[in-house]
Amino acid sequence: MAHLDVAAVTYSLPDGRPLLDGASFRAGEGERVALIGANGAGKSTLVRIITKELTADAGAVARTGTLGVMRQFLTGGTVRELLLAVAPPAIRDAAARLARAEAAMEERGSTDSQMAFATAVTAWGDAGGYDVEVLWDSCTVAALGLPFEQCHDRPVATLSGGEQKRLALEALFQGPDDLLLLDEPDNSLDVPGKRWLEQQLRTTSKGVLYISHDRELLARSATAIVTLELGAAGSTTWTHTGSFETYHQARTERFARLDELRRRWDDEHAKLRALVQMYKQKAAYNSDMASRYRAAQTRLARFEQEGPPEEQPQEQQLAMRLRGGRTGKRALVCAGLELTGLMHPFDLEAWYGDRIAVLGSNGSGKSHFLRLLAAGGSDPDLEHAPVTDLLIDPVPHTGAARLGARVRPGWFAQNRGRPDLLGRTLLEILHRGDEHRSGMPREEASRALARYELARAAEQTFDSLSGGQQARFQILLLELGGATMLLLDEPTDNLDLVSAEALQHALSRYEGTVLAVTHDRWFARDFDRFLVFGADGDVRERTEPVWDEGRVARGSR
Repeated sequence: MAHLDVAAVTYSLPDGRPLLDGASFRAGEGERVALIGANGAGKSTLVRIITKELTADAGAVARTGTLGVMRQFLTGGTVRELLLAVAPPAIRDAAARLARAEAAMEERGSTDSQMAFATAVTAWGDAGGYDVEVLWDSCTVAALGLPFEQCHDRPVATLSGGEQKRLALEALFQGPDDLLLLDEPDNSLDVPGKRWLEQQLRTTSKGVLYISHDRELLARSATAIVTLELGAAGSTTWTHTGSFETYHQARTERFARLDELRRRWDDEHAKLRALVQMYKQKAAYNSDMASRYRAAQTRLARFEQEGPPEEQPQEQQLAMRLRGGRTGKRALVCAGLELTGLMHPFDLEAWYGDRIAVLGSNGSGKSHFLRLLAAGGSDPDLEHAPVTDLLIDPVPHTGAARLGARVRPGWFAQNRGRPDLLGRTLLEILHRGDEHRSGMPREEASRALARYELARAAEQTFDSLSGGQQARFQILLLELGGATMLLLDEPTDNLDLVSAEALQHALSRYEGTVLAVTHDRWFARDFDRFLVFGADGDVRERTEPVWDEGRVARGSR
């Protein structure tokens, strides 16, 4: 039976900092093992060790069966190249050989080059190339609605992120590999796409190890959850052999058990030390006590040599303080607003304090709507200037979207990057400030970063951070900028579980209006109004989340 065993893997970063400390777990045939942990705990590094891109300092990775891998960021300039990137090694090697032989034949046209090309064609067939092209045809029809022959040279850049992920996942789930390693497979998928992924995970006979921060996906698909837990000597692993629904209770009970074991050890340690001290004093004036003193010393030494029980892992202590401020009663009024080519005209009133989740399939215009508001609406005033230096591209539209009095928009643009922050360290960004946010002294900036669990990354550039760390830093900038209307575009997409929960807690105390585009079903439960962008172009308000209203079969953004 196919299986993957990670045994006591230890790894340190090039600068000497420990990252992994004895990570161990197992994924077998038919099991769906989720790997979770804090941003920066070492999940992606562990993936690279499993795939042999990195060599562990200690420990081992063993497996039986073939392994199919989907990276967090997909590669390939064309549809064919993307599919090759997730194909078995024999297929990739045969394809590379065929491409080289074809290029040589076109360049030289000699008999030798033609013979080499014919040999490469034969090798492609022997490796299963023609069979995999039949498989790819099934994948492109399912993901893109087109046969492989019609789209194999299509640039990947013309596909949405969701289409790219769906195409790669189709190839892996339908492919021949016994084991799958999926790094954040749900990112960029809309909710119908995530439901499809859940179904694939539940029904596949393959063993699957996957990284995800989507709590609903975890609850609906994982058979075991491996947590990378932060520690002074690097991240360790704890495996919960149950569902995500029982995970938090099991973790709480585990922490309580570790606390109790440590308390008992400390008590016993104190008793032994007191016993040694007592016999030492008695032996000083009574030679008959010398043997008891030595025995007590031996017992204490053996006890200390065995060491204390497992230490309780370090827990993230995030303190997001999104404050906001009082604005006019009407925070937003949309009248006959139409984003050109995306939706039909619609009206909307948002009041101070509203929590509005913006839902809908990929490609329906949700992000464009937030971007229009982030720039101050259709007729921005000086008081509606955004709270960041980020240059916001205009959004073609008709009709009106007017922000209310004292509304200062703050835009979280996770999936669109922050070119204004590239190449700058976090301390530099906070120290310098910008036209809307005062600069901070170094000590004050360090304290702010510590509240967001970013103190150790203070001297790193923004673009060197993980996706989750970048997301946390952007939320910090919103806090410091004093936004009174938060416009959040998929804010939980890259946040770890603790960070997502900290954001939800901060939003519950925020004094202002929140509009959030999200495909996070767990996150959406905290909202009280739901604006649904249908793929048919209509925008409707609903009292409950609706994830696929007016959905076309394969929408893309």
